[in-house]
Amino acid sequence: MVAAFPESFVRKNFVVTAEVGPPKGTDIAQLIHHIELLKDKVDGLNVTDNQSSVMRISSLAICRVILDHGGEPILQLTCRDRNRLALQSELLSAWVLGIKSVLCLTGDYVSVGDHPQAKPVFDLDSVQLLQTVALLNQGKDLSGNDLSGKTDFFAGAVVTPEADPIEPQMLKFRKKLAAGARFIQTQAIYDLDKFREFMARVPRDGVKIMAGIVLLTSAGMAKYMNKNVPGIFVPDHLIQELSQAEKGKAIEVGIRIAGRMIRELRDKKLCDGVHVMAIGKEDRVPDILKAAQ
Repeated sequence: MVAAFPESFVRKNFVVTAEVGPPKGTDIAQLIHHIELLKDKVDGLNVTDNQSSVMRISSLAICRVILDHGGEPILQLTCRDRNRLALQSELLSAWVLGIKSVLCLTGDYVSVGDHPQAKPVFDLDSVQLLQTVALLNQGKDLSGNDLSGKTDFFAGAVVTPEADPIEPQMLKFRKKLAAGARFIQTQAIYDLDKFREFMARVPRDGVKIMAGIVLLTSAGMAKYMNKNVPGIFVPDHLIQELSQAEKGKAIEVGIRIAGRMIRELRDKKLCDGVHVMAIGKEDRVPDILKAAQ
């Protein structure tokens, strides 16, 4: 069994996590295949929480499946679908089930998902959720009541290094640190010069920062993200590199790009690790890690 994710930052100079998405339905055969494929190659597996507001199996259930298969889960928890009662209950449940790490997110709005008629909650935001985790770790709930047994979560959050303007992100980043974030997984980065500038501005003491790497599968995907995903910018030279790929080979170029970026981030000690998001191409994560060697 792999060592717990928080301990990886003590044992290693560069930590790697990946991501699995719960299925929309009860057939988890492919998910288990991905868990078995990745559990010994990464230090933790994030489990998305109704990603993009699309209804799927809960992150909590899949985290338990990962544990059962000898992997190390990182629970993703969003504020979109639950009020403060449900969030606290889910966190206590996660701890009892053996889950030690949680990534606190506000969550995408329901209008982008497959149930646009759903009523969003947003009783708390990501900063307040981090504060909630900190209270549970101290043996208190949000109303100040004592718990019969406390948690000890390794809590994390997300930041967008390529946001323009960057100042609101830096403000939120500092709030997340003050609220108890101990690790940060960034949104996708592609411009390492901009990432260096970001890292020069952030405090490094007491928090571990992992750069987000999203696998580019085509030039079209890169252009789409530039146009439609705030805070993500794929430089022209990478789009050109993808465009010049042989027919059907663009994903191989994307794997080389991801591997090259991971290698530079690691070798130049720009951050504490990477979070690899293959988004439907989880089978290719081992290829990305091989390309990074």
